[in-house]
Amino acid sequence: MNTILSTLMLSTTITALLTMLNLWLAQTSPDSEKLSPYECGFDPLGTARLPFSIRFFLVAILFLLFDLEIALLLPLPWATQLQSPQTTLTWTSIIILLLTLGLIYEWFQGGLEWAE
Repeated sequence: MNTILSTLMLSTTITALLTMLNLWLAQTSPDSEKLSPYECGFDPLGTARLPFSIRFFLVAILFLLFDLEIALLLPLPWATQLQSPQTTLTWTSIIILLLTLGLIYEWFQGGLEWAE
């Protein structure tokens, strides 16, 4: 019971000290850049209907596609301990081959280049 009480007291003390330290050291006078409503790099005085390059969306979709495919490979170390690890490794090789072929296809089509 003493260890639980002492752990609770120690964690409460550390939390209170860190909170007070944060309030004491925090910057209370932000500069004009932080007070600006636009922090994304665009000129806030221009029009809001700027043309946006479709390449940004293409790269984002490619990232999501490859990221989700890689997530399929995460349980691989546990899957090799199943009854038929050869089947698991075959399917893994097929997934990696498809990812590589897709990347090569996008590369040759020019989907990864910013300048035309």
